[in-house]
Amino acid sequence: MTKLKNDIIPKSPHLISTGNDDKLDLKAICIFAAIGFFLDQDTFWLNKKVLPAASINELSSNNTLEKSKTYFEWHYTPRELAFSDAVDEFSVLFETIISEQTSGKKVILPLSGGLDSRTQAAALKYLNADVSAYSYEYENGFAESKIAQQVADVCGFDFHSYKIKKGYLWERLDELVKLNQCYSDFTSPRQMAISEKFSSLGDVFSLGHWGDVLFDSYGLNEIPHDEQVQFLSQKLLKRNGLQFAEDLWASWGIKGDFKSYFLKRISDALGTIDIDNTNARLRAFKSKFWAPRWTSVNLSIFENSKSITLPYYDNRMCEFICTIPEDYLNDRKIQIEYIKRRNPELAKLMWQDKRPYNLYNYRAPNSLKTIRYKISNKLNRGILRLTGQKYIQRNWELQFLGEANNAELRDVLLESKLSKFISKPVIDKYLNGFYSGEELKNAHPLNMLLVLAKFNQTQNHG
Repeated sequence: MTKLKNDIIPKSPHLISTGNDDKLDLKAICIFAAIGFFLDQDTFWLNKKVLPAASINELSSNNTLEKSKTYFEWHYTPRELAFSDAVDEFSVLFETIISEQTSGKKVILPLSGGLDSRTQAAALKYLNADVSAYSYEYENGFAESKIAQQVADVCGFDFHSYKIKKGYLWERLDELVKLNQCYSDFTSPRQMAISEKFSSLGDVFSLGHWGDVLFDSYGLNEIPHDEQVQFLSQKLLKRNGLQFAEDLWASWGIKGDFKSYFLKRISDALGTIDIDNTNARLRAFKSKFWAPRWTSVNLSIFENSKSITLPYYDNRMCEFICTIPEDYLNDRKIQIEYIKRRNPELAKLMWQDKRPYNLYNYRAPNSLKTIRYKISNKLNRGILRLTGQKYIQRNWELQFLGEANNAELRDVLLESKLSKFISKPVIDKYLNGFYSGEELKNAHPLNMLLVLAKFNQTQNHG
């Protein structure tokens, strides 16, 4: 008998056996196709599940679950404390966690223009950590590395900048399949493009995943359960994901209708969270079901090079969040105040989500400054168009657009014998739709067709 404790937000899925009948869970795959990740404990198979989050489990020698007990339930129990005290508590907790995770090691810090990694940078600088920072950006995309470079310069960190190249995916695809086991699309984890660079940067990653969820709020008024389900479904469903899933559902001859099944699954999952506050309940849903099955999937790319640490994933951080008044979490207030306190110079740098403003002036935008920024941005995009280039905002644009990518993709779909798993009319609908000018509408289904093709190939369901 093996005992295994699963974190509140697990860093990786642990698959267990629930039987001997190795059949595909087509309903679960339809949800995967619609939202880009598997829900709850689902996998590709009916007889395999993942261990639930925040659980203590006993497994038999053949990896069958014998006993499982939940040790933590998400809750909302706000304490009466001043905002300043909440920031003080966060400061101590955050720095304690990061110090424990990185002490005596050279830290590899991915930097962006956002707040999560900037909050980490402020803490690591305060702790006098040895840090090697890096950032990446798309060819002909927003200069994200520019802000990251400024963050590194303010903190005195060693810094490396990389470009995500067009079509890198095809040379790295089989390696990526082994790492994420087809549990997410292949274009979202753009870090795969530079993963061979990681080993030389340091000893341990400090990754900022999930800070933006824990330390923000939807800012919704109180709404009933059914409206929360509708809200979540809209957030979960990818563009054209519902139609794609419905087409798969129909082609596989599954009884009933996909949308009703999907909404019931969301309702049932949300029903396991006993929280009255709407925003806290939605945050708990995302942390319980979204983070482990989506965000965590591609952590394996980092971990394949060096050990990883995630300060926002720490059980103590999850417990802390449950006791903080919702208003203090709204609009990233705690992180912003922390950065201002620990390193005011970092707070003066542009915040990518609120560009061209920083953490001091984003609430009081200047119309002239805004107009100037928009004009400059438009001119830069215009220059690209004049030279026959496209402004890149998403990784799939670099990996799918163009004749060479089209040929590579079609070769993969053909070699995988995908048409024996998914009907050819469904494949052609989304493949031809994408390459006939409706890229944005069909990008997600195309992403999922590629994943299902590689799954089909590696599992010999072709």
